[in-house]
Amino acid sequence: MNIAICPGSFDPITLGHLDIIQRASLMFDKVYVAVLVNPSKNPSFTAKERMDMIKKAVSGIPNVEVECFDGLLADYARLRCAHTIVKGLRAVTDFEYEFQLALINRKLNPEIDTVFLTSGAQHMYLSSSFVKSIAQFGGDISDFVPECICREISERLSRRDEK
Repeated sequence: MNIAICPGSFDPITLGHLDIIQRASLMFDKVYVAVLVNPSKNPSFTAKERMDMIKKAVSGIPNVEVECFDGLLADYARLRCAHTIVKGLRAVTDFEYEFQLALINRKLNPEIDTVFLTSGAQHMYLSSSFVKSIAQFGGDISDFVPECICREISERLSRRDEK
């Protein structure tokens, strides 16, 4: 079986993330969307909330499974018998950082390759950080996140701003 991993923080998942996941699902037999738990970051949504949102967004894609991990991606890939990491690239600036990670992951797990998928033009400017900023100020994020979770994200982030 040809297994891939789409890792990320997905805080929250955007239409850009979803586009990469959907395209990866056409290329691989199984795709794990791996939600990173990074203790040094302070996410807006818990790992469980992020996983639940992603599950809603990918519910129509049968070969995609959503999980959480908190260690090295190279070890997680080994655990899931995956040989490919799929990463989305929005711009040249993303490439340098992602290329370094690809080399590190390959060093830690020589059986792993990283495949880069370029974002569609409609998503090149999109990031979770922008979505959070817009939502916190009450802006419309419906063009940026999956429809099935748009209200959930907006309500949650606008409440955060009131605290």
